Amino acid sequence: MTANAPTTPAPGRLITFVGGDGAGKSTLAARLHQSLNDAGHEAILVGKHSTDAPRDPELSSYLDRLNQLVYRRDARVAQACGDHYWLLALASWYTLQDRLVIQPALTAGTHVVLDNAHHKILARYAVNPEVPTRLAAQVFAHLTEPDLVFFLNIGAREALARKGSFTSLETGHSGGGDEDFIRYQDTVLDQMREQAAHGAWLSLNAADMDRDQVFKAASAALADRLHLTV
Repeated sequence: MTANAPTTPAPGRLITFVGGDGAGKSTLAARLHQSLNDAGHEAILVGKHSTDAPRDPELSSYLDRLNQLVYRRDARVAQACGDHYWLLALASWYTLQDRLVIQPALTAGTHVVLDNAHHKILARYAVNPEVPTRLAAQVFAHLTEPDLVFFLNIGAREALARKGSFTSLETGHSGGGDEDFIRYQDTVLDQMREQAAHGAWLSLNAADMDRDQVFKAASAALADRLHLTV
């Protein structure tokens, strides 16, 4: 008798989130991830500090060291290195996370809920006169294309009311006041809306919904577009 050939699992789906700082991306990502697992789906939540390469401690250690350089650095060092350097450093991080964490999971049939997609970085560099917008687009162009992008469309003033505080990066290093945050974030948000107009994004008007309503709308979209019931 011939043994049955092993079956190849259907590829997992990549689900990402876009929105300004304080829009609620991390909250929605965590809740959808939990709901997918509760419903019996294999799913992982990937954030900007996710460095666990499947069954490879050496690669995981390397990813963690790179993550420390990119995200856990001194603010003075970040400013001294300049915008071009940080664009390429971020591209290196996203490249390895995509190659060593996200792609293996998708190949194994595991859905990936990606909290820290690169689209916000593209929007920030689009309003940065020091770096060509085309360069920023090029260094991220090879990343795995999402199956579904949730765009939490919420203005900066409303986001700040929910968020409460912010960092210098979240004002584009333009100042420390609330209006600096609002002015910069709304400028970046306009760039995200431009991206949304040219991509298959699902826009959720999160300013008019509470968190439960946002979750219900996102869950319905998972079922409708990806046939994932939660």
